[in-house]
Amino acid sequence: MRRPRLFIISVGGAETGMPPEELGAALGSVVLPATVPAFAAIADVDSFALLHVPSASLSPAHLVDVAQRIEDALATGCDGAVVMHGADTIEESAFILDLLVGSENPVVVAAMCCGGNGLGARQAARLAVAVAVAAAPEARGLGTMVVAKDEIHAARFAQLSHARQGASFVSPLAGPIGLIVEGRPRFWARVSRLPCFPAYDGPPRQVALLRWTMGDDGRWLGSLPMLGYAGAVIEGMGAGNVPMEAMRPLGELAARMPVVLASRSTTGLVVARRRPRADLDLLRLGLIPAGWLSGLKARLLLGVALRGGTGHAAAAAAFAHYQ
Repeated sequence: MRRPRLFIISVGGAETGMPPEELGAALGSVVLPATVPAFAAIADVDSFALLHVPSASLSPAHLVDVAQRIEDALATGCDGAVVMHGADTIEESAFILDLLVGSENPVVVAAMCCGGNGLGARQAARLAVAVAVAAAPEARGLGTMVVAKDEIHAARFAQLSHARQGASFVSPLAGPIGLIVEGRPRFWARVSRLPCFPAYDGPPRQVALLRWTMGDDGRWLGSLPMLGYAGAVIEGMGAGNVPMEAMRPLGELAARMPVVLASRSTTGLVVARRRPRADLDLLRLGLIPAGWLSGLKARLLLGVALRGGTGHAAAAAAFAHYQ
């Protein structure tokens, strides 16, 4: 049997405080298969260092570029892809890739965190684990995954849980879908693929993400269309609640642009209610429920769905799959 062929792409993102040129050199060197002997027993590797920036400096447009390069690599015979990424924005980047890379071949985002001395044996071991997941036949059909601390998380659920413990991730609604045991990935859950969007349709539209807090009256809502936003995501309290006095301005905003209602809770779930309360039902006023998506990910989905400029109908159709 032939060995799997994988595409490794580095987007920098190691939160080290290193100068960009030093960070780029470190990341570029660790991508090379010769630096990680374990690769030889796992897969043949094509590598490419795309960006040399901390992950907090990445934008959705950068990840659209990554998605396009991954799709091109998979179309030319690669069996999977690994993205080297810093922890800060990994849950957003992984979800963008899950939305844009429609192949059955797996995409694995590896949390590459390191200290000020650059990338060493620990980071090489993390990369080897990610390569093992991407090369596993069982990983096909699972979309984009996040691998950190020997856990495998589906991109749609993964959330960074601790910024000071070597990139700890959790999946509050589902838990990890697998674990690496003695260097071998083992999966005990599978997530179904949801509809993807074309990677070559450009970056997501600008969408505002706003968290509602106690005592907020929403006086800033009317300014969002004038600031150039194509839509908004509101993180309400609990299951998507806001003060009664905010109902009218939110309904007025929803008449002007697509507005998605999410929860500010870690495991909030905002769905259409069977027995709506007329005084508190924002969905009756035209807001779109985010379902089980967090506000961070609802913002990205809305931005991708609105790339064609088709408005409320396109937004509602995109979120229907997450209810």
